Formats: sequence, C-alpha cells, structure tokens
Amino acid sequence: MPDTFDLIVLGSGPGGYVAAIRAAQLGLKTAIVERERLGGICLNWGCIPTKALLRTSEIYHYMTHADAYGLSLEKPSFDLGKVVERSRKVAGTLNAGVKGLMKKNKVQVYDGVGSLMGKGKLQVRQGDKTTDLEAKNIIVATGARARDLPFATSDGKRIWTYRHAMTPEVMPTELLVIGSGAIGVEFASFYSDMGAKVTIVEMLPRILPVEDEEVSAFMEKQLTKAGITIRTGAGLEAMTADEKGVTAKIKGKDGKVEEQRFSHAIVAIGIVPNTEEIGLEELGVETERGHIKTDAYGRTNVEGIWAIGDVTGAPWLAHKASHEGIVAVEAMAGGHPHPMNTANIPGCTYSRPQVASVGMTEAKAKEAGFEVKVGKFPFIGNGKAIALGEAEGFVKTVFDAKTGELLGAHMVGAEVTELIQGYVIARQLESTEAELMETIFPHPTISETMHESVLGAYGRALHI
Repeated sequence: MPDTFDLIVLGSGPGGYVAAIRAAQLGLKTAIVERERLGGICLNWGCIPTKALLRTSEIYHYMTHADAYGLSLEKPSFDLGKVVERSRKVAGTLNAGVKGLMKKNKVQVYDGVGSLMGKGKLQVRQGDKTTDLEAKNIIVATGARARDLPFATSDGKRIWTYRHAMTPEVMPTELLVIGSGAIGVEFASFYSDMGAKVTIVEMLPRILPVEDEEVSAFMEKQLTKAGITIRTGAGLEAMTADEKGVTAKIKGKDGKVEEQRFSHAIVAIGIVPNTEEIGLEELGVETERGHIKTDAYGRTNVEGIWAIGDVTGAPWLAHKASHEGIVAVEAMAGGHPHPMNTANIPGCTYSRPQVASVGMTEAKAKEAGFEVKVGKFPFIGNGKAIALGEAEGFVKTVFDAKTGELLGAHMVGAEVTELIQGYVIARQLESTEAELMETIFPHPTISETMHESVLGAYGRALHI
C-alpha cells in the first residue's frame, strides 16, 4: 500500500520546504521529497553560501584598504581553503536547520528521486528501493540548474558553473565571467576583491540588463574602477580548456574577434528548469520553454498538480519561490490568499556595491504610458554613508505624476539589499508620495537617502 498524504512536495528548496511548513501549519498531512540535500540549491549551493563568500571578500577589501580608516595592517592575506570551508559550514548549519523544521512540523521527508506516476501518485527511487506515495495535491518545486554553453561544457576544473565557483581548489589569476546578471556580477565582485584579474563578457548593451539604465551605468563605472574589465555588446564565439587554462574567442562591438587567455572561466548565462523525466508529459502538464505554466496561485492545467519557484519561470528568486509556496498551499487549503504579484518582488545583487530594485524602471514606466516624476539622491549627500566610507551610490524613485503611485525604486550602494524592503512594503500597501514624505526616517542612517529621493521627485530634497 502506498503512503498517503494530503500534500506531497517534490523538491525542498526555499519554495518547497516553506510550502511544506505552511501546509503542516494548516493541518495538512505533508511529505517532502528531495534527491540531494534539504534546502535545495539556494541554501546549499546558491543564495546562502555565496553570501558567505561575498562577506569574506568584503572584509578582505576593507583589510587591504585599512589606511582609509586610519588603520594599519601589514601584508593582509587569506587561506582559500578556510574561506571555502566557512562558506560550506554556513550552508551546513542551515541544512541542519531545515531538517529540524521538518521534524518540528511533522513533515515526512523522503530521500530520493521523485517521479509523477499518475494523478495524485508519486514514486520515490533511492538506489534499488522504490516507495509509492499518494496525495490529493502535489506541488512540483524541482527548481533549475545552470545553463551550459553548447560549445564548452563546464568541467569543474577550468570551466566553472556557480557550483564550481563556490568551491575552488585554486584561486584564479585571470578570470573570465560570461554573463552579467546577478550571479555573474556577484562572482566577478568576489574574485576581483580577492585579487583575481576579472573580465566580464555580456552580449547585451549593458551589464545587469534588467536593472534601471542609470544603475547599470553606475555599476559599470564602479566595477571598472575596482579593476574589472567589462565588455558589453560582446559575444563568446568559442572557448576551449586545457590543463593550464582557457582560450576564448570574443567578438567585440566592432565585429572583430579576439583570442584571449584566462586561467578559468565562469559560465553565468542563465538557468534550465528541472522539468525533464519527472512525469509531466505523461500527465499532460503544460510547459513553455521548459517552464511549467501556472495561474497566480500555482495551479497547473492538471487538477491536483501545482508548481512553484524556478521551475515556473522568471524571476528566478528564492523569495519569489517561498511566497508562491505559501500562496499555493493556502489556496489548496480553501483559503483566499492574494494572487502572486511579480511586480512587487524585489531583486537584489550582493556585489560591491550592492544593487536592489522593485517595480518598474523609468524606461519601462514611460513605455507603459505613465507620465513620471523621478527623484534621485546620491549617497555623498548622506552623513552615515560618508562616515562609513561608503559614499558611492544613489537611490532613484519613479512615481506616477498623476496619482503619486510609487511605480519603482532602484538603489545602488552599501546595504541597499537591506533597505529595498521599505519600498517593497510601500508598494504592497499602495502608498503614494504623500505617505512616504510624511514618514520619519532615523538619523543618521543610510535609509535617509530613501526619504530624500522621494522628496527629490517633487522638488523638495533637503540635502542636495
């Protein structure tokens, strides 16, 4: 007889395990199936361990620039093995935490590869052992994996994906980063701060192409200032690896192809959804370019089959997956959650400097037909930023000139990934410029730049 549940969650990333916990809270008998480690890619190989690495590089940057703070430090150095070990320990701690949460909430965990065997049926395979499960509802939360170059598959030695880049055995001397989205820029920032000579190649006209154009331009200036070579409008024609390094043929804006030599390369050109060989085709679950199609509550076209997270498409963010999981579970439990609104999902890049945004860029707002009011305030006008030695950056806000609606907010500089949530809450509460202007911000804090940007959109900025 199969093990029977109210809900089975296939995949235990930040979408899957959060969905399982919420289901248990609502009284649903819940199981979760994971083929590798609880917490999925984000916790074990993505969001969390990369931030541990970036924290190390941030501190190392301060060490090498101690004189700017009136401090002296002779010959700062690092142990790469210990750097990686710390990152893996952070991931291990959180993996253990998820295990504890599953136990606390009485979620049954099945280790192995799960496949849909029919409506309400799922089989778990671990080696030669198979276990049959049944449930009224199944959530597919299988996530995604790094996309390889068709002509240069990652080998873990010289050509890396993000997983290889997090556990390097040697420090790259000359590193090629292919792709300038959040992952590419974060790794470029980390390795540059740790001493590698880094080159970013991006086929689009600007780096961080989903961000506001002014943010992209500022980031290119800052990364270049940090010693990173950036080639936009450039394509990788070919790449080969040998025992000593990587040879890349790069086609520039002018159409000329140059051959360059690097010690290593990181491929950060996007992701591929994990939808193969899990039984979706047999059940007739609709997909688009490999991603599962859902409504705003996570329902697929097949009754009882739901999907959340990276497997459903952009934006490919952990917090989007978690919220989708909660919405889906509450809907299947008979509740009335708000439908998923991707316009209010913040995006964050944890490089140095950091980037954060929510809502429309200025260009997108104008394309959508809005008459806009735009405010922009530089960090150099903020006392806390100057005191921290982090005066490079700005906050930009975009408002509907007719209604005062906050259409978008865009930030670049120190700790903006922590600050952006203020604007996310404002959008969720449908705040206008009036409420934001009347809000009191503590002094001295970098958050005051947020207030000044709002004031600036209406000609009322005080400190510039």
